[in-house]
Amino acid sequence: MRSILSISSVSIITIILIVTVVSSNLNWEKEDWKGIIESDGKGYYAYLPAIFIYQDLNFEFFESIEEDKYYDENLYYDYRSHANGQVIDKYYCGTALLESPFFLIAHLFSYLLDYELDGYSILYPISINISAIFYLLIGLIFLNATLDTYQIKSWQKAITLFAAVFGTNLFYYTVGEPGMSHVFSFALISLFYYYSRKYFLLNKKNHLLKLFFLLGLIVLTRPINGLIVFIIPFASGNYITLKQGIIFGFRNKLCLLLGISIFLCIVSIQLIIYKLSTGSFFIYAYVDEGFNFLSPHITAILFSYKKGLFLYTPIFLVAFVGCYFFWKTSRFEFFSWIGFFFLITFVLSSWWMWYYGGSFSSRVYVEYIPIFMIPLAISLNQIKRRPFKQVFLSLIVILIIACQIQTYQYRYYQIHWSEMNKEIYWANFMRIDRLIK
Repeated sequence: MRSILSISSVSIITIILIVTVVSSNLNWEKEDWKGIIESDGKGYYAYLPAIFIYQDLNFEFFESIEEDKYYDENLYYDYRSHANGQVIDKYYCGTALLESPFFLIAHLFSYLLDYELDGYSILYPISINISAIFYLLIGLIFLNATLDTYQIKSWQKAITLFAAVFGTNLFYYTVGEPGMSHVFSFALISLFYYYSRKYFLLNKKNHLLKLFFLLGLIVLTRPINGLIVFIIPFASGNYITLKQGIIFGFRNKLCLLLGISIFLCIVSIQLIIYKLSTGSFFIYAYVDEGFNFLSPHITAILFSYKKGLFLYTPIFLVAFVGCYFFWKTSRFEFFSWIGFFFLITFVLSSWWMWYYGGSFSSRVYVEYIPIFMIPLAISLNQIKRRPFKQVFLSLIVILIIACQIQTYQYRYYQIHWSEMNKEIYWANFMRIDRLIK
């Protein structure tokens, strides 16, 4: 009799249970909940109390909350910027939109249980942690569904899903800093890629509309992630399918116009907020911060001791094994995947602060984990010789363990949030003895 739940489905349930238990132990007890929403996460979240509690899009409540009632010198962060002589939130509102159902539930229960209705008492941060776990679940479900389109076996999907969470910094940004935008973007990009695949496989108009809807949310959450549109050639699988999909879209002009309208309506949410708070639709809230495309830090963002993606989360590098199989079976997929990787790396490494402040590994790649897990899963599927498969599986397991050790080291500052160098890295490399307290 066939099992109701596949191995990969059980793996998703197991992952979510582990993440929930760890989150509850680390974040929901004593005074730990006060650190759930921190750093950039405060800016993403601030739209919710601003709109639903204070009706204040110029954030005058900042002082009473951040400097008085909940002041902590270790967690203090001013997320505000200025435009047209007005105070605005430096960050974009997409994350808040995704968090809003959980915020409203927390607001209701805060009222029923007689907690302070200030947007920052205990139930509000916990709800944000729960929202991060929820979007992790959504991302994993659709990553699992995407792997089905590549005929990946269930046990191979299960290993890939565990690698995606525990072999990368996705675990940390779901548990350690759940208020950041990355796990939310991970879910959106997982959805976007899945529906891209389905669109090119089936050419259905409703899939095209879903893509425009998701792209709107992706851009509203983190505009630079709009680069995900350049993964579409890879998602199509080959040039002929890509061409057919594009022709189908342009032939259905009404559907295409509706999709563009949906995208613009979603993105305009931020513009409306700017108009209400400053009088202008178009504002650049990052002021003096920006990209320098003439001086990218490609080597540093990938390999440096400071934040190197491949150094702190080497499972990303192992995923490149899949490119060998792309080369053997489809040069189109090979060049479209490699091209996308170099495009996002060039753009992300051109940001004025290429290491993106305090972070574990290079955090701006978290949202693209679904794109890296596809070649990893294909490698698991295509490596046929038993000794090589065993070596590859062992390598994945070792790197998952190594990533969890480094995640723990990061949490307890053996890996510094900003000031890492060669000497500090090797002095603490896999020092399990220092983790025992």
